[in-house]
Amino acid sequence: MRKIYLLAALVILSVASLFIGVKELSPLDLFRLSEDQVQVMVISRIPRLISIIIAGVSMGIVGLIMQQLSRNKFVSPTTAGTDDSAKLGILVSLMLFSSATPMQKMLVAFVFALAGTFIFMKILDRVKFKDAVFIPLVGLMFGNIVSSATTFFAYKYDLIQNISAWMQGNFSMSMKGRYELLYISIPLVIIAYLYANRFTIAGMGEEFSTNLGLKYRQVVNIGLVIVALVSSAVMLTVGVIPFLGLVIPNLVSLYQGDDLKKNIPFTALLGAVFVLFCDILGRVVIYPYEIPIGTTIGIIGSGMFLYLLMRRRAYG
Repeated sequence: MRKIYLLAALVILSVASLFIGVKELSPLDLFRLSEDQVQVMVISRIPRLISIIIAGVSMGIVGLIMQQLSRNKFVSPTTAGTDDSAKLGILVSLMLFSSATPMQKMLVAFVFALAGTFIFMKILDRVKFKDAVFIPLVGLMFGNIVSSATTFFAYKYDLIQNISAWMQGNFSMSMKGRYELLYISIPLVIIAYLYANRFTIAGMGEEFSTNLGLKYRQVVNIGLVIVALVSSAVMLTVGVIPFLGLVIPNLVSLYQGDDLKKNIPFTALLGAVFVLFCDILGRVVIYPYEIPIGTTIGIIGSGMFLYLLMRRRAYG
């Protein structure tokens, strides 16, 4: 796993992404674009590419942070109830503020996502059986409880069609004027990189971190705020992208070890490449129709998750 290879793959897939779609465009058309083709590029293709890259980078990194802070390789926003709590927050914002702006929805989703993540971390502290496979199963059960409550209230208040847009990731709606909320993730990713060494120390446990002079609770809280904010922004813009924050950090750790600061650039690049590949695959499999990114990543990611579980059992 080398950065130069990942960068090359990112560039190649990015160029391919710009020219795949129902509206036919080729690289040669760049020198003689019609007005319609310019609008397709500016309004749809380029915003979609930016959304894919930001979502892949940010969700991969927040998965890495969660795994470090929880000291478990199978914890991510998908398996810790963060995404499910954010969905509940979006539903609450729709129930209480029917005309809420995307920023207001994101703030409500952030509060719920942060609360759900804190609850999971508290459960983690109280669980005595610390088996690596058991912990994410607890998170999945917690997430399913929250998701069931979300579905119940969505049906009760006739909001199931509204909430279904966030149930499954889809980049087809990433257009000019509808994806800019994702830019919030950029400064958060930078903060994550600056705090990488602190997160690494915090991942060694509270007692060890405190002995080294680290403000353990403060660092953990900063990490969880980053996770909740990024997850909320991605969900409101794209929807749920399952297993991305679980699979990508594990693949990077297999090749690069557990140095968080060293792994962040690799995780960012691999996350963007993986999401780009899955998005392009979803666009060409049943062309001119499109498979949502949540489905393609869900299928590939769940298969990789099962492989990681079996590999853990075999070598653990």
